[in-house]
Amino acid sequence: MKPFRQAVEANDHAAIEALLAEDVVFTSPVAFKPYPGKAITAAILRGVARVLTDFRYVREITGEDGRDHALVFEARVGDRAITGCDFLHLNEQGLIDDFMVMVRPLSAAQALSEAMGAQFERIAAEAATTSAAGAEPGVSVATTPSSSAPATPA
Repeated sequence: MKPFRQAVEANDHAAIEALLAEDVVFTSPVAFKPYPGKAITAAILRGVARVLTDFRYVREITGEDGRDHALVFEARVGDRAITGCDFLHLNEQGLIDDFMVMVRPLSAAQALSEAMGAQFERIAAEAATTSAAGAEPGVSVATTPSSSAPATPA
């Protein structure tokens, strides 16, 4: 999905957020429960941009109907190299309504979880501020970091 990839590579968070459906569901590689909603997903992706360095997509795979995409990436989290994949599904309007991330190796996933856990209060505050501003009414965001804190490359 070229627009998303270009927005990520340009570090353009407004463009990334514009490509998310209001009802997007984000599934983290380290959290047990998915995160529903545009506000929390956008905040998580901003958090990821703060903790990953040397981020680059290395491969893109598109499904037959053009609505499913897999974007393979490489990056660093602290001193660990991480490889992962963003699995995106587009709704009828061409917006991302399902965003799932997987990463490897385990040591890098653990480092990512720790780094994102340290970001989680800020992520929750950003999501709550966006929700309170009317972008997504009724979203409840947990503010307690834990081993299931959100984490994903954008």
